[in-house]
Amino acid sequence: MSARPWLRLHRAAALIAVAALALAGCSKGSATKDTSEGGVTTVRYLTFSAAPDHLDDLNGIVAAFEKANPDVKISVQTAPYKDYFTQLQTSIAGGTAPDAFELDYQNFVTYAQAGSLADLAGPAANDKTWQPSVLSPAALDAFKHGGKQYGLPESFSTVVLIYNKALFDAAGVAYPTADWKWSDETAAAQKLTDKAKGVYGDYQPVSFYEFYKAVNQAGGTFLSADGKSATFNSPQGVAAAKWLIGKPGATMPTLTEIGNTPDFDTNLFKAGKLAMWHNGNWQFDTLKSVPFGWDVVVEPGDAQKASAVFQNGVAVSAKSSHQDAAFRWLNFLTTSEQTVTARINSSWELPPLADASKLSGYLDKTPPSNRKAVMDALGKQSLLPVIAKEQQMQDIVNDALTKAAGGADLQKTLDDAAKQVTALL
Repeated sequence: MSARPWLRLHRAAALIAVAALALAGCSKGSATKDTSEGGVTTVRYLTFSAAPDHLDDLNGIVAAFEKANPDVKISVQTAPYKDYFTQLQTSIAGGTAPDAFELDYQNFVTYAQAGSLADLAGPAANDKTWQPSVLSPAALDAFKHGGKQYGLPESFSTVVLIYNKALFDAAGVAYPTADWKWSDETAAAQKLTDKAKGVYGDYQPVSFYEFYKAVNQAGGTFLSADGKSATFNSPQGVAAAKWLIGKPGATMPTLTEIGNTPDFDTNLFKAGKLAMWHNGNWQFDTLKSVPFGWDVVVEPGDAQKASAVFQNGVAVSAKSSHQDAAFRWLNFLTTSEQTVTARINSSWELPPLADASKLSGYLDKTPPSNRKAVMDALGKQSLLPVIAKEQQMQDIVNDALTKAAGGADLQKTLDDAAKQVTALL
């Protein structure tokens, strides 16, 4: 995988507030330039995930599409992720936006709110090959806004529980199962932790990205249904915070020991010193040569399962002159056999298909043996809460968790943080 979803999230969050401002008046811009000539329509497509590692894969998909659709030509444009959204914002504001482009989930929400994306209902109705049932319903719903389909899910990766089988065997502890709850993970982690040997039973970052998900796992919500107030200071939110801050110094290293050491958790697991690790399927290639057995399972929940799912989607510009042709391309890009094969063979992020058997080439690879957990987690996704002042919200929550981990009154700390986040809304 060419980029780590968690890294992309941290970078993207800093751009969301800027994007909201930059896009506020974009819907009034001029239409993108008509590029039809000689009966052939050129669709300009902008991507960040293909370059530099998967351009050959994308070019193969483009060639297959153009062969099946001789009246459409795809002009691929790329930009590195760090520059991507600045470039996209500028082009939209200037009326020169590409016809179709890639978006990660949180930026999709921002662009949809700003009116920069085309409602795909019309183009979908004009494409006789469109079969929405091919895509995961949960993934398809994630790219709706206000009840309208403004994007198609393109790829995904999920966070799972990775575990060291050798450490479980040595301690005589049963492997994790899909039925596990938080209490089961805690009990196992305590048995597996041996601080004298530098072995820890668990690792899960104490952070916003783990907290919002844990609130859902506890049966709570991070924000109210109308999006006007923060609700993470509920009893469920308190339980989620306790779940996270109870680990450092007990079943995982202290936050001070971890510090800002890059890849601290990766190195600990690869050294055979970590029994359970909350991380994503993008780590699978990294771990394929470790000298011990390991596997994965859907993360334990408390009241319910709720998994972090990092998704990329594709959308059509609201001002494109070629919305039907652009949709045909995006439909092919997200659902075709050529795309599925290319993604599996090249370890590009997975296509979110409803039928897991179509990903057999991926599911049959080992290790880990239980790759199906990646697909199962997709069906239990916990969507990232996205607001205009995203980075400020994340900073408030991270600060609250740090204070609570340091001994501050948990309920009061979350109450104060919820008031600050509600003020942002």
